[in-house]
Amino acid sequence: MEDDLKKSLGKIALTIRDIAMDATQAANSGHPGLPMGCAELGAYLWGVALQHNPKNSHWINRDRFVLSAGHGCLLQYACLHLSGYKLTLDEIKHFRQLHSQTPGHPEFGHTDGIEVTTGPLGQGVGNAVGLALASKLLADKFNTPEISIFNNKVFCLAGDGCIMEGVTSEASSLAGHLGLNNLILLYDSNKICLDGPLSECCSEDTASRYKAYGWEVHELDGYDFDAMDTLFTKLREKQTKPAFVVVRTIIGKGSPHKAGSHEAHGSPLGEEEVRLTKQELDLPAEPFFIPQAIRTFFEEKLKKDVVRERLWQERFDEWARIFPHLYGQFVAMRDKALPLDLEEQLKKLEIKAPIAGRSASFACLKLLGNKLPFLIGGSADLSGSDMTMMKEFPIVAPGVFKGRNIKYGVREFGMATIMNGLARSEMYLPFGGTFLTFSDYMRNAIRLAALMKVQVIYHFTHDSIFLGEDGPTHQGVEHLMSLRAIPNLHVIRPADTHEVKMAWMAALLYKGPTALILSRQKNPDVAGTCVPYTEGMGRGAYIVKRERSKPDYTLIATGSELSLAMQTAQELEKRDHDVRVISMPCWELFDAQDLKYREAIFGGDLGKRVSIEAGCDLGWYRYIGREGIAISVDTFGASAPASALATEYGFTVDEILERILV
Repeated sequence: MEDDLKKSLGKIALTIRDIAMDATQAANSGHPGLPMGCAELGAYLWGVALQHNPKNSHWINRDRFVLSAGHGCLLQYACLHLSGYKLTLDEIKHFRQLHSQTPGHPEFGHTDGIEVTTGPLGQGVGNAVGLALASKLLADKFNTPEISIFNNKVFCLAGDGCIMEGVTSEASSLAGHLGLNNLILLYDSNKICLDGPLSECCSEDTASRYKAYGWEVHELDGYDFDAMDTLFTKLREKQTKPAFVVVRTIIGKGSPHKAGSHEAHGSPLGEEEVRLTKQELDLPAEPFFIPQAIRTFFEEKLKKDVVRERLWQERFDEWARIFPHLYGQFVAMRDKALPLDLEEQLKKLEIKAPIAGRSASFACLKLLGNKLPFLIGGSADLSGSDMTMMKEFPIVAPGVFKGRNIKYGVREFGMATIMNGLARSEMYLPFGGTFLTFSDYMRNAIRLAALMKVQVIYHFTHDSIFLGEDGPTHQGVEHLMSLRAIPNLHVIRPADTHEVKMAWMAALLYKGPTALILSRQKNPDVAGTCVPYTEGMGRGAYIVKRERSKPDYTLIATGSELSLAMQTAQELEKRDHDVRVISMPCWELFDAQDLKYREAIFGGDLGKRVSIEAGCDLGWYRYIGREGIAISVDTFGASAPASALATEYGFTVDEILERILV
């Protein structure tokens, strides 16, 4: 590497340290240690390695950078600002302040250039695996011997905390199995945790672990630009496996008294230590000072970045002209447009009831897979049970990326993080299956999907105690309410074939995450559910049986309990009671309706309100009122046939009548 370039990169690294110190000091909060320790690495990545265009952060073939160690976000913020993204210095000066574009951890959609929301450690690694997998799938689908349009790399920076989190192992194991040779995981190995030295809690041979996963492993001095240039040039040209790069760094490098210590990890250095550090590094005392030479360096680099994308666009235009059929598929995947008659096609789909919700959904997937090229599925080793395999398409396999079914193995958390990465490729809508109870393994990734508002679909089956003999370890009780508590997540529990079809419509229309909650046991079709999407599922709750005049009872149910509610209504009417029955498959869709509609469903005197759902009663009283009755399961289930459990837990017509006829 030329000496002038190394000098420029060295100055950039000093500026990154300066910004990290000043921003955390101004906020009186933050993590200066990682950005100070990885400053040279950041300077090299944004100054040389990354092939992107800061003036178009949505360029489809850009290199992706994921900061799994999200607490070190000032490294990324500094580099985004310097390299020309839409992030001003004033925003960095307002680090961690209300409504600034520089929150305490990177947030997708909030700051230009941030690919995914990170912070909970390890998940960024899974996101990066998803992004890399998406690129391999796209390259296989669209690249031709004549023209390559997808050839980007995915860089992920992780720290000791990320490496210790179990989700990193899940995602890394799958990445090694698949041979993702476009993924580069940079391990900031500074041997320091927030609580103290790494040696106090971890003594594993991490490099050997990654070799065992099937990765190529490299070691790098985090302050040697020549070594960086040699390694990353090689990886750009000749990478054969996912690459794990152990980057030896010093946390808080430059601080006279806190470098190499956990004291530099999670809190500002302090006014006096900042003064001494600037003195030590020969930095100006002026806060947030950026030398003009660095501005000039990145202005020149930006010109090259713009040209790189323009040349790619010319290749892309030529490819589109030569291969119009491939271009048409590209547009369909990019735009994710739904067929105008999709609802009609779903309604015409013949599904014979009684049938399990999972099986009805499987029938829908057969149609949707053929109609929606952007839909990609997978399961955590349960595809034969959660019914997620799109059998018309191949399985993604090591080095073979023609498939649309991903075998995630027993890696539920890893699956959810990888799905988030696939969604952030901007070309895929992923769905992933497992049993509802195992959503607990996935929960924090579901939460981040909701925070990012990325479109992913969770295909959760075995939805209640009525799955039967597998017992309480597998029987969801608290899970519906637990998922409903997550903002931006649509939780849909359909009752029959008609609602399953429209649940898929809802998931495809919502530009955010959706959890489909599906039964293992067979359910009949229910009179009143075969209605247009905009009159039923699209409303979240709707009346399936109207009262004759004024209801004495209003029964509200979801999923398999809707047919039970209808049977109960029939028995009440035999006793000369007037009854309204409401299907409420999606609380979130209902709560988004206007007041007039909500009042039409739940307003006024509806008599005794009764909710019927085979889960805990938490939350139901907002709809049934304090005087309402919740037919629910507020203990763990038991191992027994479903019919025995229905009697034991009060989910029969007779048991419900005994409770409500008082």
